This record gives sequence, structure tokens and C-alpha cells, in this order.
Amino acid sequence: MAAAAGVRVLPASPNWYSSRCSDASSDGRLFGFAARHRVCLLDVGGGAAPAFYGELIGHTDRISGFAFCHCPGQSSLCASSSDDGSVKIWDAEALAPVAGYSLHQNAISALHWSPLVKDLIVSGDEKGIIVCYWHNRSDSQQFFPEPRTIFCLTCSPHHENLVAIGYKDGMVVIIDISRKREVLHRLRGHDDEIHCLAWCPVPGEERLPAWQDELQVPSEEGKVPNGELTQSTAMKKGCYLASGSKDQTIRIWSCTRGRSVMTLKLPPTKRRGGAVDPAVKERIWLTVHWPSGRSTEIVSSCFGGELLLWDLSQSGKRKWTLLGSSEGQNHSRIVFNLSSVKLQDKELLFSISMDRDVKCWDLSTLDCSWTMPSLGGFVYSLAFSPVDTGCLAIGVGDSMIRVWNTLSMNNTYDVKTFWQSIKSKVTALSWHPTKEGCLAFGTDDGKVGIFDTFSSSAKNKPPQISSTYHKKTVYTLAWGPPTPPLSSGGEAEQPSVTLYSCAGEGIVFQHNPWKLNGEANDINKVIRDTNSIKHKLPARTEISWKPDGKLLALGNEDGSIEIFQAPNLKLLCTIQQHHKLINAIRWHHEHGSQPELSYLIASGSINATIYVHNLKSIVESSSESPLTITEPFRTLAGHTAKITSLSWSPHHEGRLVSACYDGTAQVWDVMKEEPLCNYRGHQGRLLSVQWSPVDSDSVYTGADDFSVHKWHISKQEHTRPPQGKKSIELEKKRSMQPKVKTKKKKKPIEKSPAKQDLSDAMNGDESGKEMLLEEDGVSDHEGEKAAQEAELPDKVSTTVSKDTFSSTYDYSSLSLPKPFVTQKATPVKKDPPKEKPTSDASLKKRKPRSILPFSTFMDHRSKDELHQDCLRLAACLKTKDNNEDVSPDFKDRIHLGLFTDRASLHKMIDVEGKQHLENGHPELFQQLMLWKGDMKGVLQAAAERGELTDQLVAISPMVGYQAWVWTVEAFAKQLCFQEQYVKAASHLLSIHKVYEAVELLKANHFYREAIVIAKARLRPEDPVLRDLYTSWAALLEKDGHYSMAAKCYLGASSPYDAVKVLAKKGDVTSLKTAAQLALISGEEELSATLSFRCAQDLLLSRNWVGAQEVLQQHKTLFGQRLVFCLNELLCKCLSERNPSDRKSPVPPCYHSWELNRDTSFFDMVIEVWQNVLGMDSAEQATCAREQLCSIEHPPSTSNTHPKQVLFHISHDLTLAALSYHTATWDEAVKSILGAVSRSYDAGNFTLMQEICSIILPEGCENLRHKLDSTNSQSMDACRSLEGFVAYGLLYDLWWNPPKHSLVLQNAGLDPVLCPSEQTALEKSYVSGQSSSEETPDQTAVEMDENLCNTTEVHRCETESDSRTSSVDLVDRQSKLRGCKVLLSEEIAALQNTQRDIAEVQQILADMIRQHQQQRNNLQENTNGSTQESNLQQSSETESDKPCSDSNQMNGKDEVKEPITLPELTKQLLKAKQKLAEFPDNLKVFPFPDVLECCLVFLHIGSQCPPELREQALDLLRKDGSANMYKKAGKRFLT
Repeated sequence: MAAAAGVRVLPASPNWYSSRCSDASSDGRLFGFAARHRVCLLDVGGGAAPAFYGELIGHTDRISGFAFCHCPGQSSLCASSSDDGSVKIWDAEALAPVAGYSLHQNAISALHWSPLVKDLIVSGDEKGIIVCYWHNRSDSQQFFPEPRTIFCLTCSPHHENLVAIGYKDGMVVIIDISRKREVLHRLRGHDDEIHCLAWCPVPGEERLPAWQDELQVPSEEGKVPNGELTQSTAMKKGCYLASGSKDQTIRIWSCTRGRSVMTLKLPPTKRRGGAVDPAVKERIWLTVHWPSGRSTEIVSSCFGGELLLWDLSQSGKRKWTLLGSSEGQNHSRIVFNLSSVKLQDKELLFSISMDRDVKCWDLSTLDCSWTMPSLGGFVYSLAFSPVDTGCLAIGVGDSMIRVWNTLSMNNTYDVKTFWQSIKSKVTALSWHPTKEGCLAFGTDDGKVGIFDTFSSSAKNKPPQISSTYHKKTVYTLAWGPPTPPLSSGGEAEQPSVTLYSCAGEGIVFQHNPWKLNGEANDINKVIRDTNSIKHKLPARTEISWKPDGKLLALGNEDGSIEIFQAPNLKLLCTIQQHHKLINAIRWHHEHGSQPELSYLIASGSINATIYVHNLKSIVESSSESPLTITEPFRTLAGHTAKITSLSWSPHHEGRLVSACYDGTAQVWDVMKEEPLCNYRGHQGRLLSVQWSPVDSDSVYTGADDFSVHKWHISKQEHTRPPQGKKSIELEKKRSMQPKVKTKKKKKPIEKSPAKQDLSDAMNGDESGKEMLLEEDGVSDHEGEKAAQEAELPDKVSTTVSKDTFSSTYDYSSLSLPKPFVTQKATPVKKDPPKEKPTSDASLKKRKPRSILPFSTFMDHRSKDELHQDCLRLAACLKTKDNNEDVSPDFKDRIHLGLFTDRASLHKMIDVEGKQHLENGHPELFQQLMLWKGDMKGVLQAAAERGELTDQLVAISPMVGYQAWVWTVEAFAKQLCFQEQYVKAASHLLSIHKVYEAVELLKANHFYREAIVIAKARLRPEDPVLRDLYTSWAALLEKDGHYSMAAKCYLGASSPYDAVKVLAKKGDVTSLKTAAQLALISGEEELSATLSFRCAQDLLLSRNWVGAQEVLQQHKTLFGQRLVFCLNELLCKCLSERNPSDRKSPVPPCYHSWELNRDTSFFDMVIEVWQNVLGMDSAEQATCAREQLCSIEHPPSTSNTHPKQVLFHISHDLTLAALSYHTATWDEAVKSILGAVSRSYDAGNFTLMQEICSIILPEGCENLRHKLDSTNSQSMDACRSLEGFVAYGLLYDLWWNPPKHSLVLQNAGLDPVLCPSEQTALEKSYVSGQSSSEETPDQTAVEMDENLCNTTEVHRCETESDSRTSSVDLVDRQSKLRGCKVLLSEEIAALQNTQRDIAEVQQILADMIRQHQQQRNNLQENTNGSTQESNLQQSSETESDKPCSDSNQMNGKDEVKEPITLPELTKQLLKAKQKLAEFPDNLKVFPFPDVLECCLVFLHIGSQCPPELREQALDLLRKDGSANMYKKAGKRFLT
């Protein structure tokens, strides 16, 4: 079609959800957008208003991409891609295809014409494949950078090889399409679909001042987070790229650095007058456009259809401006594409949107220059307002009505849209004859309503809807005078005109426009009454009132037209002319010079001929009975398909225009029966036509190509409808319209709304009046159901009807069954052919296999043989009559047994049965045997071959009870063999073998099923049930399903086992549950044990609150509650004294008790016990004490977990506190000593110090006074306790020397001598971590550093404070003298002996180990070296005793003489005797290592009182025989 001469068009809507399906040509003349499977071109060069230029026709499926070539000199070249898999290249000015290719295997989702390479088109598809096509040389290349769905792609305007691709999952990739074929960057940042990519039109990456907000990498050029940097120097300059994504952000990416430099978040703008149903949750679409020559401004779409202009040079809060300053300039739904063009002085921006408007914006003023509305569905109805001249209402299949003011001076496309409450295709429209702006509409789903299009608020005012709905599509609406029962009321309160609606079910309703919510009347009732008709009335398909309101014409489904007289609808005449469903009836207008013409009535039907009748004589005749007319006044023949609409010219007399399914509109001179002009501009079948009321040369037509055309009669080249070949071409053109491939829709495709009964369609092949075609212009307001579907008609063809006049119609698409085709009977072949014809014959089921194939075959032989059969049969029957006993002998004709006696029949059955078995159809054999009555044999045979089936088992009772039981058992065995154990068990149950069924299930581990059967069928006390539970529990326990196993034990009524198995997992919740379970089951003791375990676990995670909750259920654990309470308070004290820097992973869970901090620790604890735990009587205290005394904790070592140590200490201290409470001091001392020595044994020195200072803040003096001095044991305990307190103090004095002495001391400090491991343990205690993680070496180093640090700090302070130092020194010396208790000779001797014994035992152990080693691996190790290395080992691991610098020791490789075994035993004996000589009271209680204390005294040096130094030296000389003391004391003794 050449550029349509002067045609004004409302085009089809642009396609939705495409990243680029519209574009403007570079010369600014044309703007094109994809609409369904065509491209619509608008001429926008004129400036003010766009003109329809033409369409690019050729694709057969929805177009997904469209782009112009922007290279100079090629501005009219463009390309489009479609879901039909092809890309086509067009010459837009000539509207002609230039080339095309189909290289994609999948749906194409993006397309762009390279702005630099004039013949390169790049396209991408849903599977991620990119095709580059150079059309001048027809060369192509494929790329596959990512296996993801491509959403958009854009070629760089600066580097001809760069293409940016956006994917569905939010990834953006930049590839180089030159021979390198590489991915330059993978830009990650978006997390949803990329809707659009735009390159900055200005090359280079000069940073804008505002772009500092994204994090910068110092060495940007070198390190690129995404992809490698391999660009050539030409690319080094780089360029920015903008991306818009469904995640509501726009990102600006740097191409050289491969990362995002800026992120813009869409602002929540205020929606201004958007005509949208608020209930619709709209999918967002974020498209971006970078206008040419502006590097700092970018246009983007926003939430509701607004457009924003972003200013990228503003820093901080991003600056954006809304396009469209005044109300109604903006789009009301999301915008899909933006493209711009420079025209003379201004830059224009074009946008397409879901609201079906195309808008043009002036970027200098940001105002909308023009809006071009478009249509999203078939144009079913056109109606000019009789009052408001030039106002055209358009009923469209996208569920919206457009009202077009065709006379508007300043705006060619002044269109208002109405959508409220329609929600279905608009199929009929009619304006009120006198009231302005009153428009009636009818829809596809039978709704009738009235809009007020005139009032200013009309835009958002919903219509009135009639409460009476039609069952099917509304075909026609007409305003006419009221008829009964409305006309019979009092004159005052009735409307002057009422609304008549006719619909697909064949009924006409009269609606009262004043009371639409009232009931509408079926006018057939009045017609029956007035004309006293008894027979069935025909179905109505069309209604038309004569303009003066005196006559009503009804068109019927059978092709008749009936004329009635108002107001009582008396039947005047019937026109029997069409014989096919009537589609259109129109009365001639009244205002001509020949009044008799007003009696002309034109009608069109599914037949292609239009008839005009003159009813003047009928109306004027006074005949009583109705007449029948069979002769037309004029006949207008020429169309070749059904007539859909007619319109008389208001400017001429006897001039008619018709719209037809042949795709054309025809103007006729009726009186001359002459065709005047034929319009062929539409690309589809015409559905509606209206002659312009203001311009006698103009006609408006609407079609199923989604468009309205206004064309001029005088400018058409054709005069008559296309015939013959032309018509076929038109058919072809139309058959190119795609049969909709239904995309996987969420909902089933709707049935054609006006589906007739099939009988109808088959008999006369009439389909419903202009059967409503499916198109999915389903209103986008009903959610966006339609959005994803291509906006195309569904199965256009099914609604096309056979047309008896013209054989040119193409029937290939008819899918109606054709009853007149007789099916030939074809011989049944064994294998039906693979390709089945899709006739309805193929729907017959395959014939079932015959049960008597042999006999059937024999009865289908040649005629001669069949004749022979008859003779043979007659002969045999005759002999049988003569001789009763002889069974006839048929030899090979066994099938004749069917016609003789039973014996012969049995023979026949046996032959047939044998054949079935040979052919592998045992089921047919079994059926025959059942007929014969030989069931037993069948069952036995089937059982032997393992071929029993449910059916055989079901039939088996007919043989007898025994046989049935036997069959079921055999079947059960067979099922077990097939591993269908549950089914086998069910069959065993059917013969009451319950125990066997249970045993079978149990043996195959179907315990759950077995238990159900046993519980349902056996006595509750049956041991089988208990056995099932316990076996299942054992299995579950083995697999670690403890709670399930516990349920089984409970079911087997052995709660003890249930508790045990629950506790097996050993975590807190399991133990808690187990304890509660034990309590419920009355297992008090077990419950207490578990609760205690659970509480200890909770203690390890520092949850004292939980622990107390668990313990308080048991009286027997009252003592433990006291321990836990004391433990909590002790931990609180310790953590307050040494606050930890490290945050522990689990914060401690303390009680919120009120504590009296002023009293001693014991008093504070006892107060809490009394107030909170309710320990008020002395009996309770003694009882708790007895409970606790019965528990012995193992001695602690350096490997015991610190929390465990602390718990055991709490236990000792609880005993002490109880003794303190009852004033039994002797016991108290022993318990305190136990706590202190336990911390000493655990190697946690700091903890020992802390406990001493918490429990005995004043030292031991007070205690000593309270003791019974006659009780030597308690005095010994007290001495031991004093020893430990002094030990702690001594180290304290050594480690924290007075300030002035530090400088002197510093040189002599020997850091390794500090028991560093102990401090490490302490550190770890405070931070709540176990000590085993830290090794001695690390901590020694740590200590070293600590000491150095402190020394430096102190060094600076020394000068400042020399006055206090003398006082200090005296104080220290008196304190040191207090430590004299440590220098006890007898204890030193005792310890020395114990050390000797230990050493000998160690050597013995080493010898044994060595001996084993030698035995195990025969290596040439000399005894000496092994022994020596072992010795070294042992001395290094001694943790409590300070060993001298280990370097010294390893320095001397002293090789000892090997000692013999007898010598060793002798030494041991001697030492043991010596040990026995010491008094027992020394050995009972532990005491700090005396020699270690001596060394410390000596290390303290000058501050130590001389008498103590002497004493220390004496002890060292006397008892320091052990190796390490010799080395450690060497520098003091030499």
C-alpha cells in the first residue's frame, strides 16, 4: 500500500513488553512502532500532528523488535524481528521489504541496527544466542556469551564492535563482536530483568562532579572487578552505559572500569489523573533514553507512566524533573519505549505505553506536543452522535470505548477513552437521539450500560449498568419509542425513548433508561400477545427502528426480516429474502427531497448480497393479516463474503456504503444498483462502517486489523469489490494473519463467545451473527492477562462461514465437521498408519482384540469356502439327528462347533485358547476358560507360572472356598516375589491370616503398616504387638531416630526405655524432654539424673536461668540448686573483676536477683539461698549438705574444661557456705581449701588468686581463731590454706614490683619463669573459651610481650613518684614476711621425696615405652638418645613447676648412663620408705611447691627481707637435688 492518500487512521496499539519495538528515523520524518504483526509508520515531520504514513506487512506473528538504520544516507531503511523467527529489512518510504533472514531457532527478544556499521543488524533470542547479520554481504555470525534469556541489547554509538546485552536475571554483559569474540565485562548489580540499555551519546568518561558517590578502587585501571581489561587503545577512552531494570533502579556503568558509578532509585511520584483502576497491580517497566548530545541528562520511565528527566550532574539527592507539566499530558500506564529525533531546532522524544497512546514530547519545554491514540482490539462498532456533530464513538475489543471529536481544530486526534466497569469487548454502541453525551454500549459478555460522555467529571464516572444481562454477545443497540409494558403507564412518568438490545441468544430486551436497575422486558412477549402467535418465534439477530419511530424491523437467524408497527408491535409484513442470518438492517434517512425514499430498508446477511426493499405500499395498505415479501426492490451484488455493517449517506439520496468480510468497503448507488467506489486500505475483515455526517466525501470504517480508517471516496482507484483472482489475493493477505499460537496462557482460552449449537453449523452452516472473533485485546484493566499474550485474533478462521454464492472462499481453515463426507470402510490393518488424518473418523477407538480370532478369520474366507462350510454343517447336523451319540467330525473346520453341540464347542474353545497362549494373551485364554467353566485349571496354571492377577483372584471363589483360599495364598507369595509386600499382606488379611500378614510386613521392615494391622485386628495384650514396637524401636534407635523410637517404647508400655533412648542424643532439649517423660512415668531417680545432666549442659552455655528451671522440679536436687546459684554469683563476681574485651558468642543468661554487695561473699550467697530458693530451716541446710557430700568430683588437671573446674569449685564452696551457715568451721576450712587447691591443680593460677581474694578478703586470720585448736586435722588444713593464700600474694608481689625498683630489676627479669601457662588459662576462662585452644609456647610469648609493655610504661613513671616508695617498700617487706609460712622445711623434704618417686616412676614408664617402641619398629636407636629425648619431653611438659630457660637445657646434651632395672626398684623402695617416715598430717592436705616459692623469693631480690633470702637459699641447697631446680637455682647458688 503506498502512503495512504489523505487517510486518517486510528492505528493498532504498539506491542507491549518489548525493549525496543518503536523507533524514529534519523531524518526525523517517520516514527514507526510494532503493532501486532505489522509495523505502523507515522509521518511526524510535519511538526504539529502526526499523519498515518502506512504499514509494513509481511510478518506472520507478533513483532518483538523494530529499529531504523541511523547511518547517514540510509534513513529509510529499518529492520523488524518477529515471533515467527524471522528478521526482515524494509524500505520504509516505499513500504517495501528489502531482505529477510531466519537464523534464530528461538523467539527473538531484542534487535538493534548498529549506528556505526551501516549494514549490521544485531538480534538476540530467549535462549541467549546473539546473531550479527551484515545484509550487504548476507554474512552472519553467532555469539553465545551467557545461557540466559536476553531482554534487550544495544550497539555502542562509539565503538563499532561493542554490544551491551541485558538479561532477564539482571546481568548486563558487554561483548566485542570483532573476531576476538570475547566478553569484556559482566556487570553485576541489578537483581531483576534489564528492560533497557542506553549508551551515553558523548564518548569518553570525563567524571561528572556528582559521580563520586560510588565506592572507588584506588587502582581502578589495573583491577577490574568484572571481566578483564583487554581493550585496544581506541577503546580505552570508554563510554558510559545506562541500564534500567525491573528492580526500580537505573545504573550508570563505566565501560573502562567495568563497574557501576551511579545508581538512581525511582522516586515514588504522585500519580496525576491517571485513569487506571487502583485495584490493578501493574508490572513496572523501566526504560531509559539518553538524548543525543547531552551527557548529563537522561530520560526514564517511572511507576505509573510518568517520564522523568534526570540531571546527572547534580550531586547528593538526585535531581529529576517530571515531563508534562499540566494535567492529562502524562501516560496513564507504564511506558515501554522512548526514542528521540532532532528536528530543525528542537529535539523530540516519542514514547509508547500500555495506555495505548503514542506521545511526542518537546525536550526543550518538557511538554507533550501531541498524542496519538491507538486501538488494542477489533473495531466492532462505530456510531456518530446525532446531537454533537462529528463526535464518533468507537467500540473496541480491548474493553474500552473511544469517543473521537473528529472536528477538533487544534488536535486531529482528540480522543477520550472510557473503560470503567466495561471489562469485556465492546460490541455495540448507540447514541441517544436527543440527549447530549448519552451513549449506550453492549459487550461480548451480554452487559448493557449507558455512559455519560459529556459531563466534565465524566472521565472518571462509571456508567450505569442494566441489571438485566444477555446470556451471549450483544449484537445491536437501538433507541426507540417505548412499547408495552412501558408505554401503557401514565403519560407523566415514562421516558420518551427506551433502549432496545439484541444479543446472541436471539432475544431483544427493552431497558428503561431511567430505571436501569429494574427488570428489562423481552419484547417477544408483546409480539405474541398483540399478534396472538402460538408457534416458536425465530431467534432475533438484528434490530432497527425507522428514524420517525413508527416502524421496527427485526432481523432473524433464519434470514427473515419482520416489520412491526409501534407501539404495540403489530406484525405488518415478513421479508423472506436472505435465508441466512441477518447481520445488518438500516432505514434510509428522512431528510431528502424524495420523502418516499424514507421507506427504503437495506439489509445484509451472511450471504454476500445486499437487498433493499421499499415498504411504502405495505405501510399504506390496510391489510389486516401480515404480508410476505419475496421480491427485492434493489439487489446490490458484488461482495464475496458476509456483510457486517451498512450505512446510508446523510448527504445523498439512495447512496449506501457496506462493510464486508472480504476486506473492503463498497459505496453503492442504490437506485441504479451500481457500485461507485471500493476501499481496500484495511489489512483485515471490516466489521463496522459509518458515513461522515459532515463531509459527504468521507467514510469511517473499522476492522479486525485493530484500526479505524477515515478515507475519501473521490480518491479511491477501485470502483467495485475484488472478484476472482483479486479476491483470492485478499484471502491470501488475510490468511497471513497469524493463527494465534496460544502462548502458554494461565487460563484456558475462552470459547468463541457466540458459539452456536453444532447442529446449526452443520446444517445450514450459519454461524452466529458475525461471530465475535477472539482477540486478546482483553482489557488490560482486568489485570494484565493480555499483556503476555500476543494481541492477535485467536483462530480467526473458525468463525468464517461458508458462503453459497462464491466458490472462491478458502475452506482450508474451516474446522467444522463435514457430515457429507462418507467414510469408506477400510479393511482393518494390524498397524494403523503413523500419520493419522485428522478427520473425525480417526477419533474412533481402536477395535478391541477379538476373543475368538480363529473362528472370525475362518468366517471371512472366500465365498466358495463359506459355501462349503454351509454344506458340511448341514451334512453333520443331519448325521447327528440320525445317530444321537456320534459327535460330528469337522476335521479342520473346527469353527463350525459354534453351530452344533457342546462337545464341538469345547473343542473350538480349546483351539482358540491354545492360540491365545501361543500369541502371549493369557488374559484372553483365561476369559475363554471362564466361559467354558474350567476355572480350576486356569488358576493352577496361572499360579505355577506366577501369572495370577487381581481379576483371577476375584473370580476364584466361583470354584469354591478351598480353591479361593489356596489362590489367595499363592497370589500373596507371588506378590512377595514381586516385592509388593503391603498388597500381599492385604490379601492375607482377606483370608483372615492376620499373624502371617503382620509377620510378613515385619520381616520386610514395614513396621508402621504391621502395627496398624496388629492394633486393629489383635487383642491389646497380644505379645506380637509389643514385639513389633520393640523391634521397630531398636531399628529406629540404630538409625538415630530417637524421638520416634521413644514413641515406640511408650507404645510398648516401657517408659524407662523411652526415657533412655530420648536421652541418648544428649543435647539440652532431648535431656529436658527425657527428664519430663521420666517424671510423668514415675521414674523419679532417673528423672533427677537427667535433669542434672541437662542443667550442667545449660551451665556450659552460661544459661543459669534455664538450669535452675530444670532443677527445681526435683526435691532431691535441692543441693545442686544451691551449687548452681553459688556458681552464678561466683561467675558474676569474676566477670565484674576482670571484664573481658572479647564478646562471647552466647551472652550469659543471669537471674536478676537483688544482691547485697556490702557483706562477705558467703553472706551474700546465703541471703539469696534464703530469699530465692527458700532455704529457711537448718534441717534443709543439713539435708542439702548430706546430698552434696555424697558426690565426689574427680581431681582437676590442666586439661579439665575451665567451666567444669569452676563448677567443681562451686560445689566445694557450697559445702563451705553450708558449713559457714551452721558454724561448723572445721568443715568449712577443708571445703575452702578443696576449692583453692582444685584451681591450683587445674593450673589456673589467676583463678586461685581470685577465689582467695573473694572468699578470704582478709586472709586466714579470722578463720584460724574460729577453729578448734585441739583438732590437728583442721589446723593442718588451715596451714595449707594459708600457704595457698601466701603463694598467691607472693606472685602478686613479684609481678607487680614497686615503680622505682623496676628499672633496676628490668635487667634481671626472666620472663619465662612466670607460670605463663596459668595466666593464659585464666585469660581464656574470663573470655569463656576453653583453655585447650592455647598452647604453652604461644602464651609464653604473649607473657613476654606483656612484660615488656608494662616495663616500658612503668619506666616513664619512675621519676615522678619517689616519695611513696619508701613506705611502699616497708609495706611490701611486711607482706613478704607474711609469706614466711611457705618456707616450711618439713614440707620441702616431703615434696622432694615425692618428686624422687615421680622421677623414678617416669623413668620406668619411659623404659617400658622405649622397649615397646624397639619391639614395634626395629630401628637402630641407641638407648641413650631415646631416653634423653624422652627426658627432655617430660621436663618441658611439666606445667605447674617453673622450669628454667629451656634453651639452656637443650644446649647441654648430657648423655646419661643407662640405669638398670634393679637399681631403679631399689631407688623407688628407698624413696617410699623415706616417705613413710613423714608424719601423716603433712600428707593429707596439698601445699604449694616450697622450692618454687624459694626461687620466687630469690628473684624478688633486694626487696626481700634478708632472713627470708637465707632461709630460701638453705632450702634450695638442701632439697634442690632435682635437675630442674639445680638449673633454675644455679645463678643464686654459685
